[in-house]
Amino acid sequence: MITKESCYFLGKIVRTSGLKGEVFAFLDVDNPDDYAELDSVLVEMKGSLVPFFIESVQIRHNGAVLRFEEATLEEAEKWVGCALYLPLDTLPPLTGNKFYYHEVMGFEVVDSLRGGLGKLHDIMDNSAQPVMCVAHPSGKEILVPLIDAFLQEVDRENKILRIQAPEGLIDFYLQ
Repeated sequence: MITKESCYFLGKIVRTSGLKGEVFAFLDVDNPDDYAELDSVLVEMKGSLVPFFIESVQIRHNGAVLRFEEATLEEAEKWVGCALYLPLDTLPPLTGNKFYYHEVMGFEVVDSLRGGLGKLHDIMDNSAQPVMCVAHPSGKEILVPLIDAFLQEVDRENKILRIQAPEGLIDFYLQ
């Protein structure tokens, strides 16, 4: 059985499109064109992920019009608001300092001046910039903006994120 933990959030069905059972889905991805050849997707319905086969995909500015196999307008109306997922193993691997948020969870965060800060346990991505939430061994939480200027290295082999936090930021959280 496929679980949400083994998948990533692709987007959400926001409305029907046309009269033939198509839906418009907002795609929460950097490059929607990468999904122009989708042949299936997992739709979250009543807490379960249900596979749907796709007949056609038309990429739009901020999403895609999807036509599921044998869909009717009445069925499409029921899918509005449903989240869409794809298996994690369909993501292309990233290298260097590029990474998917899920792949660095649990990594040790090491600052160039302060040394080990603790484990990365969350990334908040609901503001102007993503923020790393690091669980310091003292029990305190350290929040560090996740921007290229602060990120020095992603060491996948040793599960370490090396950063150079702005002067005084770490001290602010550990006082």
